[in-house]
Amino acid sequence: MSASPASPPHPSTLPDSPTPVVFRISPLIRLTLLGFYLALTLPLPFLSQMTQAPVPPWLLGSSLALGWVGLYAALSDRVTVNSEGVRLSYAPWVPSRWRSGWFLPWDAIVAIKPRSTGQGGLVYYFLSRDQQAYLLPMHIAGFSRFLQLVEQYTDLDTRDIRPLAQPWMYGILLILTLLLLLIDIWTLSPLSHP
Repeated sequence: MSASPASPPHPSTLPDSPTPVVFRISPLIRLTLLGFYLALTLPLPFLSQMTQAPVPPWLLGSSLALGWVGLYAALSDRVTVNSEGVRLSYAPWVPSRWRSGWFLPWDAIVAIKPRSTGQGGLVYYFLSRDQQAYLLPMHIAGFSRFLQLVEQYTDLDTRDIRPLAQPWMYGILLILTLLLLLIDIWTLSPLSHP
């Protein structure tokens, strides 16, 4: 897993700076989701072997490992902000036909529109001049800094925009994930089966 990047400079110094600022997904979110996937799937190949399921354990394990790589790829997105616009991209090793990014010039953004989710939360979209909607990246580290940049470059009001999930929610999920992993390890340990 990659180390978390250095904090971007203060936004007030950015509009005149030619250096792009890169925001990556929050390390807490990445670690929690990857760990949760591992905790849920780790016992499956062993259970397949114990129950003599029709799917061979090696095939199930290989498929689950590919799924973990796919999740890691989906969590490799980064948001780059410079004086020209905002770009969402993925790690270079991620095939573009599987996960493609986008670029939106600042002068093409006309509004930021909220939409409710099925769970009752709010997500936000950049609305462009040609009425295309681009999902506002709400899971990046430094989200408030990102919003300040958006406001500086577009003059749009971002004061009411809040992240979809608060860090404490992912903190609780991470603790539960670690407990689940400990139970998995204990259950699969030869010591638990005398």
